[in-house]
Amino acid sequence: MMRTAMIAASTVLVALGLVVAPALAQRDPAYAAARAEGKVGEQADGYLGIVGPADPVLQRLVDDINIKRRAVYAEKAKENNVTLEAYALTAGCQAVLRTVPGEKYRAPDGTWHTRTSAPPIRDPRCP
Repeated sequence: MMRTAMIAASTVLVALGLVVAPALAQRDPAYAAARAEGKVGEQADGYLGIVGPADPVLQRLVDDINIKRRAVYAEKAKENNVTLEAYALTAGCQAVLRTVPGEKYRAPDGTWHTRTSAPPIRDPRCP
């Protein structure tokens, strides 16, 4: 059942060309700086994570982005009759794939990696 929901969510993402993070977060200079500095990274669960110690400003930034992502995921999951978790996982898998060399992502074992020219280490649940 979960696998079917993930496949359905994946199909919807690809078919509609959905953007994982809200456009506003992508344009936020603080977000761009934190990403470029390796302070934040993508996770397969669909949410942004903090790499290393977090200061209150960075924590608020990540929390804000993740709240916005969750709202988008909830809306899209409902529209497509899949669970929030399945939709978020599919979106997270796509976000990890879209990282570019130098950006951080979390591997399935929980460790943070810096993306190289090689493909990222993917969560086995990714469609």
